[in-house]
Amino acid sequence: MAALIRYTLKRLLGAIPTMLVIITLSFFLLRAAPGGPFDMQRAVPPQVKLNLERMYHLNLPLWQQYLDYLGSILRGDFGPSFVYRGTSVNSMIAQGFPVDLAIGIPALLGALLLGIPLGIVAALRQNSRWDYMPMALAMIGISIPTFVAAPVLILLFAVWLHWLPAGGWSATHPTVLILPALALGLPLIAYAARVMRGSMIEVLNSPYIRTARAKGLPERTVILRHALRPAMLPMVSFLGPAVVNTITGSIVIEEIFALPGIGRFFVDGAMNRDYTLVMGVTVLYGLLIVLFNLIADVLYGILDPRVRFQ
Repeated sequence: MAALIRYTLKRLLGAIPTMLVIITLSFFLLRAAPGGPFDMQRAVPPQVKLNLERMYHLNLPLWQQYLDYLGSILRGDFGPSFVYRGTSVNSMIAQGFPVDLAIGIPALLGALLLGIPLGIVAALRQNSRWDYMPMALAMIGISIPTFVAAPVLILLFAVWLHWLPAGGWSATHPTVLILPALALGLPLIAYAARVMRGSMIEVLNSPYIRTARAKGLPERTVILRHALRPAMLPMVSFLGPAVVNTITGSIVIEEIFALPGIGRFFVDGAMNRDYTLVMGVTVLYGLLIVLFNLIADVLYGILDPRVRFQ
């Protein structure tokens, strides 16, 4: 336990320079792009534009803007939006992130509760119909792009069957989340099934599994006690970044189903040169990636006793 705590603290400290590099590159690359936050709108008089830049401190030297932004991040303040006047980036993230969670968590649970069991069954029944059928469906799920699967789901369940709403957002009607979560989760379930199948087949062909079977252990014991934990290691590596991509939502899903997630804010901010909005979402994505990669590494040590935290 002490080694685990030391390793976790070491990784958290190591995340500080990583986040600093992400923030620095994003900050200066945004400023290097042509145009500015007030160039995309209708032409304004030079004096008005000068006053706007003074109000948002864009008239200061670039190095001073950078240091001021680092200070505001340390205070947990991402600053005001340059395009959505009177709105802070914190409030926009607080508005959009729960929407992404609402569709991302069910999609992730689908991968865990459906993809992993399907992969295990396919590996245990290799080269049988219980292998061919799930893997064929998984290949279809991987091959069909989200921007194709989502309209098909709308056409089937909303237009033809009238079972579910076609889109929009309503906190009081959770049925609006079913189709977006399904469209987001289908490729994740397919990838999880294929990763789990390949990993389980590799583990089942290992020498220690053959030794366990030669000792006369029941097949259930061999699978649950000896094969499952090492077979989960590639799944942990896969789910680390997959969790971030799923929870933060998909821009395509948000556009098709008209969801007010942070993905749409990010695209709008990039198009309008809304520096603080793009930076806020970038920092959030970076923090989530670092956090879930850390969780994946810790789970590696728990699942595999050969891994030592040094």
